[in-house]
Amino acid sequence: MVDKDDLREQFINAFEGADYPINSPMDLVPALPNGPSTSFESGDFSMTAMELNQTVSGGDFPYDDVESFVDDIMEALEEDGEI
Repeated sequence: MVDKDDLREQFINAFEGADYPINSPMDLVPALPNGPSTSFESGDFSMTAMELNQTVSGGDFPYDDVESFVDDIMEALEEDGEI
């Protein structure tokens, strides 16, 4: 079972170092500790940042802060049945 709070915290920690506002997923790459291969794991959920970008396409760019960006990621993953 996925711990959504833990997963959310992983996303925040990975993406909070980006230079906000962000206008595209490419704006996040420099902030990621392992670039596109940065992985996020919780329970039976495991996805790299690159896979996350492919799964959660679109987004409501630009994002002014990490919280609103992560909120949309979490919502999209839930809607897609990933978590």
